[in-house]
This record gives sequence, C-alpha cells and structure tokens, in this order.
Amino acid sequence: MILFIIGLASGIISGMGIGGGAILIPALVIFVQPEQHIAQSVNLLFFIPTAIIALIIHIKNKRIDFKMAWPIILAGLAGAYMGSQLALNLNGRTLRKLFGVFLLIMGVYELLRGDKKHQAIQKNK
Repeated sequence: MILFIIGLASGIISGMGIGGGAILIPALVIFVQPEQHIAQSVNLLFFIPTAIIALIIHIKNKRIDFKMAWPIILAGLAGAYMGSQLALNLNGRTLRKLFGVFLLIMGVYELLRGDKKHQAIQKNK
C-alpha cells in the first residue's frame, strides 16, 4: 500500500511538470529503505510512463514550445549520460547527500525567488 501512495503522490507531481523524483526518491529511501542507487534507478523507470502521459496531455493543450525544447533535450541527453556515469562511481551515501543538497538548494531558490511574473503585473497596474 505504501508503494501505491508513493507512486500516486509522485505521479501527481510529475504530471504537473515539477519532477516526481523529488517525492519518489526520498519517500522510497525513508519508507522502503532500498539502497540509494536502487531508489534513483526506480525513479528513472517511473519517469518514462509518467512523462509520456503528461507529455501527451501538455501537447494536446498546446503547452509545449518545441523550438525551446530541442536544445534542452539534446543537452539533457548528454548530461544524463554523464550523470549516470558519475552516479555509478559514487557510493550510496555520497549520492544520497548530493541529492539532498540539490533538493535543499532548489527549495531555497524557490522560496527566495518570489513570484516575479505576479510582481511585474502588479508593477504595471
């Protein structure tokens, strides 16, 4: 049952385009306790079908700028290869700490950046 709840919560976040791994990986590590490499590998496998469903819905609603996406996709493929090679060469404890630091930095960034679009609209009124 816990795996179902973890999958559902991660799927909802993934469908929003936020990144379900931010929920999935920590939840797996805390509640199921696999090795860090296994949790991150499960995240990669989880990502494929959830991304396909979200992508279909976002394409249908014309919410994707393909001109912007292609350079990001190509660079992302190269980065994914490099990142997977790096992850294979790190021990689980180091990998877990790096992931935690990444989540912390992203969380602080989101808290500090504010809603710039909202602020610009208010400024122009």
